Amino acid sequence: MFGTSGIRGTVGTEVTAGLALDVGRAVASEGYDTVVVGRDVRESGELLVDAVASGLRECGADVLEVGIESTPTVARSIEHFGADAGIVVTASHNPAPDNGLKLWNPSGKAFGPEQREAIERRLREDDYDLGAWDELGVRRRRDTARENHASAIEAAVDLESTPSVIVDLGNGAGTITAEVLADLGCHVRTLNGQQDGSFPGRPSEPNEETLETLAALVAETDADLGIAHDGDADRMMAVDETGTFVPKDALLALFAREAAGDGDRVAAPVDTSLAVADALADVGATLTRTKVGDVYVAERTTEDGVVFGGEPSGAWIWPDETRCPDGPLAAAKLVELVADRGPLSELAGAIERYPIRRTSFEVDDKAAVMDAVRTRVSDRYDDVDTLDGVRVETDDGWFLLRASGTQPLVRVTAEARDADAAERVFEEARELVGDALEATTAETGTE
Repeated sequence: MFGTSGIRGTVGTEVTAGLALDVGRAVASEGYDTVVVGRDVRESGELLVDAVASGLRECGADVLEVGIESTPTVARSIEHFGADAGIVVTASHNPAPDNGLKLWNPSGKAFGPEQREAIERRLREDDYDLGAWDELGVRRRRDTARENHASAIEAAVDLESTPSVIVDLGNGAGTITAEVLADLGCHVRTLNGQQDGSFPGRPSEPNEETLETLAALVAETDADLGIAHDGDADRMMAVDETGTFVPKDALLALFAREAAGDGDRVAAPVDTSLAVADALADVGATLTRTKVGDVYVAERTTEDGVVFGGEPSGAWIWPDETRCPDGPLAAAKLVELVADRGPLSELAGAIERYPIRRTSFEVDDKAAVMDAVRTRVSDRYDDVDTLDGVRVETDDGWFLLRASGTQPLVRVTAEARDADAAERVFEEARELVGDALEATTAETGTE
């Protein structure tokens, strides 16, 4: 039921008020006595908040409702209000028909595997500690969540100058970013600022394809950079002053190198570019690789010496601030970097860009194909990383063979420091999957 980013699905089929009610019951039954609840801008969020709050109260938990706020605002509110957990009703960057629920700890870290399994067990077994009529929790409103988050962001940055910024809110819940940057003295203009859960301005996920309007607007004005969020503002991407989308790995490298120093570590997923490791090596820091998913990156930041965590999808984590990916904080940090170091185009341009190749194989049985892949890779290579899929470093570069978490696909990713080497590594990896697929097809007799 839980993916790496909570529960998500289509409203009315996979995500219903009944499910939200039961999630609330399960969270309260697990002993979380006070729970912060907030939501993004999707219209279905109103009824899902009512349902999850009813479930919490029915099993004795008190509800602190903060309304429509960014996910990091809600996550940070848990500790600030002295609560035991938080629930955000959001589908993040998913399209408008979806919604979901994500569960948070006071540290800002999403519920881990053991916590999620405890909730799932109660949902499967319909096991809830329903309270008596005089044991119900109460529901209270808290109106200072955004103010508290904004104060924390402002304390975390120091601007030597005040750049001009265009903030593309994507019709989502990230209004706090524009407010904080304006309070810091920046000249701020907004794009897609009207909150609307149908996301009429652009698709919710911020990437090079969906940010064409932002890029054009920045290029045609005197803006120093453009910032963009997804629907709940846990993600943040950027365009430079020329209107050029900043490559995801370059943004990760910029944040990582700024946060880390000699002997420090930075957490990032197994598919992160060599460019990030190379940028960290320049300052004496190293990259520690995690499973794909910001929850795994956040978990690694609990280890000693890990000062930053990032995922190229746009999730950025400063563990000294919070272990929730914090898009508004990332926006302020990037503006600070530009104010201190100069044009974003030059900063991003200084990060190496290496050729990377990708493809996918459609498969009937992901598990069987990946088992066959692991066998072939183990027979051929000495140094194999099976943390998340199968990752191999070769003399030329690296490749990753990984089953999709949501589709019947096995994905192939390969990277090297020059184009010829990348092609060699890619063909090597693609051949391995092709052989494994052919073998499993022959064994099952399918075509």
